[in-house]
Amino acid sequence: MFCAGGTLSIAMNEEQARRLTLAATVLGSALAFIDASVVVIALPTIQRDLQLGLTGEQWVFLSYSLALAALYLPAGAVGDRGGRRETFMAGVAAFALASALAGAAPTGSMLIGARVLQGIAGAFVSTNSLALLRETYGRDSGRAVGLWTAFTSVATVGGPPLGGIIVQSVSWRWIFFINLPLAAAAIVLAQRGRCPQREQHRVGRLDLPGAALAAIGFGALTYGMVEGADRGFERYWWAFVASGVALAGFTVVERRVREPMLPFDLFRRRNLAFANLETLLVYAALGGFFFYFTIYLQFLGFSPAAAGLANVPGSVVMILLASRFGRLADEHGPRLFLTVGPLVMGVGMLLFSFVGSRTDFWWYGVPGLGAFALGLSAVVAPITSTALSSAPERFSGIASGLNQTVARLGNLLAVAVIGFVVLVVFHANGGGLGVPLARGQHDPQLRSASVDAFRVAMLVAAGLALAGGAVAGLGISNRDAKRVAAEPLQPRPGV
Repeated sequence: MFCAGGTLSIAMNEEQARRLTLAATVLGSALAFIDASVVVIALPTIQRDLQLGLTGEQWVFLSYSLALAALYLPAGAVGDRGGRRETFMAGVAAFALASALAGAAPTGSMLIGARVLQGIAGAFVSTNSLALLRETYGRDSGRAVGLWTAFTSVATVGGPPLGGIIVQSVSWRWIFFINLPLAAAAIVLAQRGRCPQREQHRVGRLDLPGAALAAIGFGALTYGMVEGADRGFERYWWAFVASGVALAGFTVVERRVREPMLPFDLFRRRNLAFANLETLLVYAALGGFFFYFTIYLQFLGFSPAAAGLANVPGSVVMILLASRFGRLADEHGPRLFLTVGPLVMGVGMLLFSFVGSRTDFWWYGVPGLGAFALGLSAVVAPITSTALSSAPERFSGIASGLNQTVARLGNLLAVAVIGFVVLVVFHANGGGLGVPLARGQHDPQLRSASVDAFRVAMLVAAGLALAGGAVAGLGISNRDAKRVAAEPLQPRPGV
């Protein structure tokens, strides 16, 4: 139940509670987001200190992402039953404990284990932070999600440079230890931000078989996509089989249990179904674009630092505009923003397909980045808010977990599929045994093949974004978005 008061003094207290809750969710989510990126900067130093090797470096990064992707949905279900605020605070506390273990890890295997624990806790933090905002802000959740996006973007932009300074001047271990006081602050803010009214949640047993099957299914699928894209999908066929079996079992269980973790009746809600389909497509475009765009800039001759800084303007645009677009979507309906935003993103990617040299970057790349950032700012808050608000309030955690799972899978799937396309185009255009988009590639034929491969990659990414816009234009309903999603789902016959 969101905060809404009757007198001026009560309204002022409730507005303060909203702000404290927003600050807590921003700080907690920022911890989870930053740890996914800052560790990359520290990997060379960690590798040297713990003698990991390349495979060990990869798993320090991947173990965290795999745990996140596998547990978003179960984490949302736990929050719906146990209380989103309580689950959020417990997740933050667990994240702090896992961070302490990571900072103190004497070996690579212990560090990887601690990173798995960080990912498990991070899933509970990020999923329940959005559900808690929905619960606290109610009808104004679009604006709240926009503010959450803007402020977490500030942390995401500033985190990697700060992490580099910490690694260089102190120790890589402190990129984990610094999480402890920040986590304590997030817990205090969340506790002080409780609304005056008693918060209500669903009660009942957690669907443990469904939770286990979902974790196995999404975890195996993510593992197969990540490792298959790097080492060949034929070596990881078993991961896709395991994922298919687990997800099929999950479907059977969810249709038979009295209190399913993911009620499939939710997908009868038009906006929820189409918002998640659009999320899959748009975040696939986003993931594919950023991954290959960053590599391509270094292929063109930009330094790693310059390639990293190229992402900053887009983040700044999102910081300035995301909350505004979220508020406008609350007031006028999300359909226009969810349709036009991906189309503008697609235009930006198409402009980048004309970049074949450093000179072209200034003519086509800079406008392309501007268009991409504008489109992303228009879509990121409304799409999240629509996916959450389309479900009844008591299912906010499940809706949040579902949406974040779909977004992360879209990212990983696009990186894998576009990577395959890049390899095919590169070798078909004379790449031979060379490495596509390799930094320092000077052979004219190899460079030409790399440019061709990148252009096709941008066309694929643009196609995904345009498809996302089409889904919104055809499927999203402003009328449904403005309707309060408070009525209970009708029970299935025989349940």
